[in-house]
Amino acid sequence: MNQRKIINDPVYGFISISSDLLFDLVEHPYFQRLRRIKQLGLADIVYPGALHTRFHHALGAMHLMGLALRTLQEKGNRVDEVELEAAQAAILLHDLGHGPFSHVLESVLMPGVSHESVTLVMMKELNRQMHGRLEIAIQMFEGTYPREFFHQMISSQLDMDRMDYLNRDSFYTGVVEGSVGADRLIKMLDISNGQLVVEEKGLLSIENFLHSRRLMYWQVYLHKTLLSAQAMLTRILQRARELSENGEELFATPDFSRFLRNTFSLHDFEIYPDLLESFNGLDDNDVWASVKGWTKHSDPVLSILCEMLLNRNLFKINILDSQPGTDMLADLENQLLEAGLTKEQIPYFLVSGETTNWAYAKEQDPIRVKMKDGRLLDIADASDIPTIEALTKIVRKYYVCWGKNVSLRG
Repeated sequence: MNQRKIINDPVYGFISISSDLLFDLVEHPYFQRLRRIKQLGLADIVYPGALHTRFHHALGAMHLMGLALRTLQEKGNRVDEVELEAAQAAILLHDLGHGPFSHVLESVLMPGVSHESVTLVMMKELNRQMHGRLEIAIQMFEGTYPREFFHQMISSQLDMDRMDYLNRDSFYTGVVEGSVGADRLIKMLDISNGQLVVEEKGLLSIENFLHSRRLMYWQVYLHKTLLSAQAMLTRILQRARELSENGEELFATPDFSRFLRNTFSLHDFEIYPDLLESFNGLDDNDVWASVKGWTKHSDPVLSILCEMLLNRNLFKINILDSQPGTDMLADLENQLLEAGLTKEQIPYFLVSGETTNWAYAKEQDPIRVKMKDGRLLDIADASDIPTIEALTKIVRKYYVCWGKNVSLRG
């Protein structure tokens, strides 16, 4: 029997690892890797305190899941101890498939392979190693478990994942407006017709939660300086990938080198067990060590981009209400040509894109409120605050960023 463990968490205080299965999962190399992956990727470029990891976040989400399920039990809802453990295991493992700088890595090195699908492959491998102890957790994660509210607590617009990352990211960035009252929200949860609902007296808490989420997206996750840094890292990996595919020897750890040289499908993860081990060998350290090494590479595009990112000499970025016009892009191209870049090099130093902020996806995944008279209403219909309806609208912004201070002249 494993000892029960207590972890001191700066956000919630003491977190208990309450079963042998959960302890074994935390101790496994798949989970320990999350210590070496920052939750917010490059966000410490903007918020120096944002150094917390996916390891922190996963433990916090597990803690909130335990609190929420105990609350549902207290309200007379049946939650078996086996289900409680399985739900905590599922939320604990929900981020296993994230690579370093998750979305950047996915888009460049693993196109078409989502981190959720890699998570599922890793959970199934863990289940094999643990002789079937994760069967129910996997069903809950996939959404195939008969009691649907368990999946809603893992992945929905009011899940334990979001509750923890909003609280935790707010805490570590210092953006206090993004903090959500997780304790009160959890106390307001209930089950109705097999669905996760919130009691009417929790209306203000949900409204605060949605507003906090919207604010955190604009102020943290979609901060323009972070977008610029991410664009630079994307171009660095694209250039490194291109050079590797052309036979260039690049400094990289063996696992990272494997992903630079090859494009893998989800099917590859399922049929090559060693590929999963290579993926589990990837963390932020591989990328940063490579970026440092590549500053000395003979390719000027790769070396200059790496040196700029390493020293926080970031691309200039403009946020726009509409797509950048051809005149604007042509003008920026001319500036880069005058700085000594060739036509072929410009795409690495001129990036445009778009961002969207959608605080509440009403049609896809409604948050249901249980009114005092027993009716179930969508939060947008139950609330008398008109801004909730406004939060259902997709806000789309465009950006263009470029190497304003780049010079490739000898």
